Amino acid sequence: MDARDSNGAVLKDGDAVTLIKDLKVKGTSVTLKRGTRVKAIRLTADPAEVECNVDKVKGLVLRTEFLKKA
Repeated sequence: MDARDSNGAVLKDGDAVTLIKDLKVKGTSVTLKRGTRVKAIRLTADPAEVECNVDKVKGLVLRTEFLKKA
């Protein structure tokens, strides 16, 4: 099954995505703002989740329902 963003576009390893909602990162005081661009995502075994690195947080897992392909 393919990983798809909030608009239904297929995501691949290395794609850049943009957040469509402010997200609080559990375990930290960081909030990722809507419109934040995330580069070089990595697909996981779960098609509803992707791994990425953001400036302040490394090894972050994001749900695809909060992303759109950039």
